[in-house]
Amino acid sequence: MASVAICARGIRASLGQTEVLRGMDMALPAARWTSIVGPNGAGKSTLLKVLAGLLPHQGEVTLLGQSLATLPRRRRAQQLAWLGQSEISGDDLTVWDVAMLGRLPYQAWLGAPSAADQAAVEQALKATQAWDWRARTLGQLSGGERQRVLLARALAVQARVLLMDEPLANLDPPHQADWLGLVRTLVKQGCTVVSVLHEISMALQADEMLVVADGRVTHQGACADAATHRSLERVFEGRIAIHAIGAQWVALPIASAP
Repeated sequence: MASVAICARGIRASLGQTEVLRGMDMALPAARWTSIVGPNGAGKSTLLKVLAGLLPHQGEVTLLGQSLATLPRRRRAQQLAWLGQSEISGDDLTVWDVAMLGRLPYQAWLGAPSAADQAAVEQALKATQAWDWRARTLGQLSGGERQRVLLARALAVQARVLLMDEPLANLDPPHQADWLGLVRTLVKQGCTVVSVLHEISMALQADEMLVVADGRVTHQGACADAATHRSLERVFEGRIAIHAIGAQWVALPIASAP
């Protein structure tokens, strides 16, 4: 059996007075790509923030066998990288400086970046095809270009676990394909990737899928399994159908009756 990267038991979380997560249990395998899908308001982004240690919650989360609650912050920041949805960074920061933020868990307070830090940032910027912009500021970039720089910041951490919330936002189809190739390379290198995606057909390219609805996990299984496909179709109330096109699975919309 594959080892577990993230384990969660009895997870409950609220936003304001509204309970969003209602007792979630899951074990996400290491060195695999797991996509989290579900209808709007299902609790996907809230769940990812809980797994990243960014939201208060009830229940227990373990990261690589250690309790997230007791793991020292610096150690956690080295083991787990985060790419949030609609993140805001200073428009006056250069692309290089934004990517270098990913190396803060390795640097002493006010310490200068090491050769290893600079090499990691260069590698991350090249992997996201943002290297040529390294001297430009974020304010000079388009939404899709900014997203690639923020991804480079997450990659620069060189963490064993990478959590991404809607990482394809603002990316055009060619760069979505680049992202897919990058994720597969990371997994081959032993990284665990967990992503929340609205693009169901892209999510079906993952190894595993976690289907979420109404604050609960309704299904977890391989993306190629028929049971996963049926669970997806149910959770979207029969408004999508999963079909094979060549060697890939895709989700096709079904129009509602007039």
